[in-house]
Amino acid sequence: MQPGSYYHIYNRGNNREVIFREIENYYFFLGRYQKYLGNLVDTYAYCLMPNHFHFLIRVKGEAQEYKSLEDFCTLPRQPPRYLTPLQQAFRDFFISYARSFNNRYSRTGSLFQYKFKRKIADDIPYRLRLITYIHNNPIKVGLVQQPGDWTFSSYRAILAKNTTALKREAVLNWFDGRASFIAAHQNFYNWEG
Repeated sequence: MQPGSYYHIYNRGNNREVIFREIENYYFFLGRYQKYLGNLVDTYAYCLMPNHFHFLIRVKGEAQEYKSLEDFCTLPRQPPRYLTPLQQAFRDFFISYARSFNNRYSRTGSLFQYKFKRKIADDIPYRLRLITYIHNNPIKVGLVQQPGDWTFSSYRAILAKNTTALKREAVLNWFDGRASFIAAHQNFYNWEG
């Protein structure tokens, strides 16, 4: 993942297994996320579902620019067995949560699918659709009727006035304000397809 780029990060429980059994699991997961990744990524949206999760993030730092293809090709390469600080942070985050979950519920084995998925989200129209998709995910599977009804998403935090680690102002600016943000979420199923 490149500094300065936006990504949709998502994963689910191994064999679609539940990864959040109790309310405390959701809060613990978010706490671990902030501990391991808060200094490395900016978070714009998220939704935690019983058996999967979604995040829209931007990797902190600026994208590296190369003067030519030759410059890029002559950069020293790390052997594949070494992880970047961001890769290590994601790894530690998932391991920390899985170990705690396994200890609490006397289970063994992998909690998450092998690798988390990521899609680049540098295009603003795609980001707008992605944010509304993320927040409407609980509606899609029948857990709630409105995006604001689901506790474990960023929807309410984006509309609230209290302090948040989310990049609230950026999200609202992409949507041209609160009213457009709300309308886009209400009309999501009309323009999804």
